[in-house]
Amino acid sequence: MTARRLSATLLLAAATAAAVLEAGRWRLHADRHRIELTPRPRRACPDCRGEGGWWVDGANPEMEACGCWAHRRELRVQLVPVPAWPDEPPF
Repeated sequence: MTARRLSATLLLAAATAAAVLEAGRWRLHADRHRIELTPRPRRACPDCRGEGGWWVDGANPEMEACGCWAHRRELRVQLVPVPAWPDEPPF
C-alpha cells in the first residue's frame, strides 16, 4: 500500500469514527497522554431539550444534570503518564 493510499484510508477511518461518535452522542478528546470519550446530552431529550440540565432555584442556584447523559460512563485510555509536578519550585 502506498503512502498516499494509507493516508486516504486513515482519513476515511477518522471521518467514519467521528460520524459514529456524533451519532452516539460522544465527545472525543485525544492527546499524547490519554484518549477520552465523554457523553453529550441528547438534542431531542424532552427533559432538558439538549441543554444538558436545568437550573435549580434557591439561595445558591446550581445546575442539575439531566439523566440523558449524566448517568453514562466516561471512557478513558491512559497512553503516556503525565509527569508529576514538584511540590515546590527547584530554585
